[in-house]
Amino acid sequence: KAVVSTQSTGTENTRVMSMKNISSVASNIMNKYGWKEGQGLGKEEQGMASALVVEKTGRARGVIVNESAERTKARIEIARQEDERKAKAEEVKKSLKQPSKVILLKNMVGPGEVDDDLEGETREECTKYGEVVQVVIYEIPSGVSPEEAVRIFVQFNRIESAVKAVVDLHNRFFGGRTVKCVFYPLERFQALDLAPKEDEL
Repeated sequence: KAVVSTQSTGTENTRVMSMKNISSVASNIMNKYGWKEGQGLGKEEQGMASALVVEKTGRARGVIVNESAERTKARIEIARQEDERKAKAEEVKKSLKQPSKVILLKNMVGPGEVDDDLEGETREECTKYGEVVQVVIYEIPSGVSPEEAVRIFVQFNRIESAVKAVVDLHNRFFGGRTVKCVFYPLERFQALDLAPKEDEL
């Protein structure tokens, strides 16, 4: 909440400006710029449609209480997007501690949705990050969540390419799904140890 403070001089009962006067001054300023009750400021009337109302919360303090629903919704959405960005950055930062030439893509497709085109499409998408050595698709028949059922492994020729892929693909939306992209140990991949361990589910 925005906070509005006033200052007092002389006795405690003397105030420079009351909370009511603050709202009145705000209305006068808006009127000066052509505002009429019920319409927004600006050429397209896209701005504020009412003067801010201040509610007293203390002897010399108050809060703005009539923030529009649209402004509140926009502020919440911005905060949500920032939280998601920070969460993604933290996950990528954590995974970068143990980089590998192999990445694991999860939740690109669900159980039973693997087709003949998926391998080629995945290879084509990943070549933008560097040379792809091979793509392996491993589907777990049962016992795991739909998000974990199809595991797509991509081996790059260089670690730098894999790093670019993880940074760009992790948490990307694909076909209505949120893709998870992490590094996978090269030794396990070469040994065809492709199933998840219990602590990885």
